[in-house]
Amino acid sequence: MSDLAAALDVVGSRWALLIVERLLDGPQRYGDLQRDLGLGTNMLATRLRELEEAGVLTRLPLRHNTRAYALTDRGHALRPAIESLAAWARASESIDGR
Repeated sequence: MSDLAAALDVVGSRWALLIVERLLDGPQRYGDLQRDLGLGTNMLATRLRELEEAGVLTRLPLRHNTRAYALTDRGHALRPAIESLAAWARASESIDGR
């Protein structure tokens, strides 16, 4: 398996990188992630569980049975890749005239 394939096994699922991108700004509560991403509860719960199992994020206990999520060092290491993908999209838009 190539390094890229191994990385995509962790963050290649739909919504995974968007969740990581939101968490680059700091810890987020479950409800805030759901609202901001417009993601269904089942899908968000699945992706958060997968990212937690992969060591990309960690769950933070809050009061009143609420949860928040924060990136681990492994998750923060994705910042350059996310920034590069965003720059690629901006460059593609200017080339395509979108």
